[in-house]
Amino acid sequence: MINQFDWLAMWAKYTPNRMILREHQTGMEWDYSGFNSRANSLANYFREELKLKKGDRVAIYSKNRAEYVLFLFACIKSGAIMVPLNFRLTPRELDLLIHDAEPELFIYESEYEKEIKYLETLPQVKIKMRVEDFTQFITARVTNTDKPAHPIESEDPVMILYTAGTTGLSKGAIVNHRTLFWNSINTALRLDLTTMDHTQSFAPFFHTGGWNVLFTPFVHHGASHTLLTKFDADLILQLMEKEKATILFGVPTMLQMMADSPIFEKTDLSTVRYAVVGGAPMPIPLINTWHSKGVYIRQGYGLTEVGPNVFSLHQDDAIRKKGSIGFPNFYFDVKIVDSANNELGANQVGELWLKSPVVTPGYWRKPEETAKSITGGWFHTGDMVMKDDEGYFYVVDRKKNMFISGGENVYPAEIERYLLTHPGIKEAAVIGVPDSKWGEVGSAFLKLNEDSSVNTEEINRFCLKGLAKYKIPKFFTFVEGIPKNEAGKTDSKKLIAMHEHNITNQ
Repeated sequence: MINQFDWLAMWAKYTPNRMILREHQTGMEWDYSGFNSRANSLANYFREELKLKKGDRVAIYSKNRAEYVLFLFACIKSGAIMVPLNFRLTPRELDLLIHDAEPELFIYESEYEKEIKYLETLPQVKIKMRVEDFTQFITARVTNTDKPAHPIESEDPVMILYTAGTTGLSKGAIVNHRTLFWNSINTALRLDLTTMDHTQSFAPFFHTGGWNVLFTPFVHHGASHTLLTKFDADLILQLMEKEKATILFGVPTMLQMMADSPIFEKTDLSTVRYAVVGGAPMPIPLINTWHSKGVYIRQGYGLTEVGPNVFSLHQDDAIRKKGSIGFPNFYFDVKIVDSANNELGANQVGELWLKSPVVTPGYWRKPEETAKSITGGWFHTGDMVMKDDEGYFYVVDRKKNMFISGGENVYPAEIERYLLTHPGIKEAAVIGVPDSKWGEVGSAFLKLNEDSSVNTEEINRFCLKGLAKYKIPKFFTFVEGIPKNEAGKTDSKKLIAMHEHNITNQ
């Protein structure tokens, strides 16, 4: 008997010969039947050879590849929980996640063999294997792999996706079968998904965007993907034309790079219904550029803990409602509240709260954080929003102090804490500032110890040792003191003014 949450197995029965995945790097492709058999085989290996039990964590440290997708379905079938790890993080940052997740199995791409030697937590992991050790499950011919199906319940966790909070401390948002199902339903209703849809997948799998903006909803609806290891503007444009893509997903920075490509104008994108854009507001000139190609922009809003497909702005309103995230998708209760949790009306700014079957059941092993974030079923987003007289929503301010660089959430508190571990730095403050390429980048203000003589080059080298590159500030300013407000907290407005003054006088 096929479990209702095993979408791969369901489509293997209904449309066994329809393609599910093509891997551009190798040129290999699989239909639903073949991929399902391989996932069954790997799930059996997990249970019988590696002795993984329901609820055991499987940490993956790899770029996007076909084996990664197979790991997801093998975890679903075996009851294990997948933990995608950000390959851009340093060993210090990864150790925090591994310590929290306590995986039974750690799978790493051989490319990162040198990096994992610096992981202090690795000796604590029982089983360590390379991704390439599992390639046989992708390439070999698989015959009868049917075994008694693992019972899957709606509340069973599927994956743990780590997301930094406003404190900069990483929290593992639990994604279960319930949240995947309702996110897929919401997505399909707003994007008109069908089994004939096809897209190119390049968003990293350590992001909810990589799995849940299009990938899992596509699988739920029997559609197909071409998998790329990374973003490549020219290649994606070529594949969109060649493979007759129907939907594109990306952040504004990516769509800008594609629009700037020398082949953009001559690329035939007539099969693309629209581009789904998230992560940051998209500039009007860029919207016009894509609209002129016949590709309409669907801007939205979401977060790892909810959805992520929460709000959507119809393409017809992309210009008229500039900056809006549109309306909430189906099956969401939404309210805007003030500091006393009173619900606000139109044109009033307050915190966005969401209630939906798509809301995460909580943070992995963090009951206190969960209790703070979810009350009475309402998830407190920390995002300040307002809605206009027509009911269109707008994000006024992001989570306190957070900024988005190239689609990546960056939390100044995390960077500040790391900078303060340098013996020459006494105080540190980081803000997000506009950047033409990445949307936003960090600008750091440092007060040094009296006997310190460190310079920008040394600070940069120090950051490279302990921070992912996208977190490293682009600008460093040495100051006599960090400006504070009446409450003794960092005065961000003054820092912004100081940064603008520095840029003007360069």
